[in-house]
Amino acid sequence: MTDPAATGRLSPEDVATLRAVAERLQASVERVIVGKTDVVRLALVALLCEGHILLEDVPGIGKTTLAKAIARSLGCTFRRIQFTPDLMPSDITGIHFYNQKTGEFAFREGPLIAQVVLADEINRATPRTQAALLEAMEEHQITVEGETTKLPRPFLVLATQNPVELEGTFPLPEAQLDRFLVRLKLGYPDEEGEDEILSRFESSSPLDTLTPVIEADEMVRLATALGRLHVEPAVRRYVVRIIRETRTDSSFELGASPRASLALFRTARAHAAISGRDYVLPDDVKAMAPHVVPHRLILSTQARLRGREADELFADILQRVPVPVEA
Repeated sequence: MTDPAATGRLSPEDVATLRAVAERLQASVERVIVGKTDVVRLALVALLCEGHILLEDVPGIGKTTLAKAIARSLGCTFRRIQFTPDLMPSDITGIHFYNQKTGEFAFREGPLIAQVVLADEINRATPRTQAALLEAMEEHQITVEGETTKLPRPFLVLATQNPVELEGTFPLPEAQLDRFLVRLKLGYPDEEGEDEILSRFESSSPLDTLTPVIEADEMVRLATALGRLHVEPAVRRYVVRIIRETRTDSSFELGASPRASLALFRTARAHAAISGRDYVLPDDVKAMAPHVVPHRLILSTQARLRGREADELFADILQRVPVPVEA
């Protein structure tokens, strides 16, 4: 029998481990988040890719609770940053200060130096403060007064924003949105789900009882192992064709970047892995594309005047790009 490591393929043991870890994480998070199995699953895909998550929905849906549940289910250092208009870049990255005891300058770490960072209501901070996240999210490092500090692995930003209440907010620039691997929306629960929420939170919050189900080192190892999951050339070209179609469609002033191609490629791999497969199907690409691509697109003036949405227009693209079939 051929050794998977010798061929560069993901071993059956790693596939089984990835699926088992995903199931444990999902069970842990769903002790708190009710009736949102698909959303939790998509969030776990992003986590296994070491990608950042943007949770966007109306107030009271459970965005912050979901972010906290994910953070507590990981054996990682966790910091929460409450974004406000008066928050300064140095408030999140840290500062150099003069230590009178030692007679030397020292660096005081900001809350951004952690493995899991909850950026609550990120669109309430000024563009200057939002920009302080760019280097950290893309390069996993921060630079303060010319000194660069590497961030620990995994480094995950879970950001929340309210798309309805716009007063006193600063829309995220395209460069910032492009650095979020996925954008997720929770939506309102159904009647049974809402009744279950009342039952679970009746006496205390189940969030307080969550404990880590995976260690940080194991998370990093599995994320690295994903790079060996097999992708057929036809499926890889399918990813490319979807992204290129956004650049030629007249509904978009600006299509998706090569970063979007990489994001869709990586998340399709992770989706296949947590489904228990060591190969990617076109269905994995189609499952992840609506959550990976639309938030990176800029609508044309005509599309905005017609009241069209990026999600709706991108769904049309997914319908018309031919799906590769096995010969």
